[in-house]
Amino acid sequence: MDNVKIGQLICRLRKENNLTQLQLASRMNISDKTVSKWERGLGCPDISLISDLSDIFDIDLERLLNGELNENDINGGNMKKLNFYVCPSCGNIITSAAEAGISCCGKKLKALSSQKASDSERLSAEVIENDYFITSKHPMLREHYISFTALLTADTIILRRQYPEWDMQMRLPFIAHGRLFWYCTNHGLFYQDI
Repeated sequence: MDNVKIGQLICRLRKENNLTQLQLASRMNISDKTVSKWERGLGCPDISLISDLSDIFDIDLERLLNGELNENDINGGNMKKLNFYVCPSCGNIITSAAEAGISCCGKKLKALSSQKASDSERLSAEVIENDYFITSKHPMLREHYISFTALLTADTIILRRQYPEWDMQMRLPFIAHGRLFWYCTNHGLFYQDI
């Protein structure tokens, strides 16, 4: 841990939150001299205070301990480059337009990498009455199923949750051609253009 970097970050965040050293200290039940010492890089917050600082400044613990807040590069807005995250414990599905620090059930999640579906893996997508009718013969067992499908166009995402022991079929509005993603609980994230 770099005391100087952490101190500079604490100072920056304190000022962004319009807090004086005394106000921050009183919220944490410590002295303003302690805050001053941190900001000058002469010491680091005790491990028991890190969580409080994280809550006060609404910052990720890891970034606080690194002393850095790196902003993401601006993604050109192409929805087809959306990141998908799936929690292995509870099955939560999370998306982000750029790289993000995502955690669920106490675990840090990594963006899923997608693979282009082979001809045998592709979902069936027919246009019926201005909708895509999506079906698959993929197993939908409790331990092996498609947990979600998502249609991405240049500016839209339509995500549908799937459940084990239900047939894999759905209708999605035909709004434009796009990229269809789906997540198999055993084999990962796939895509096909439709």
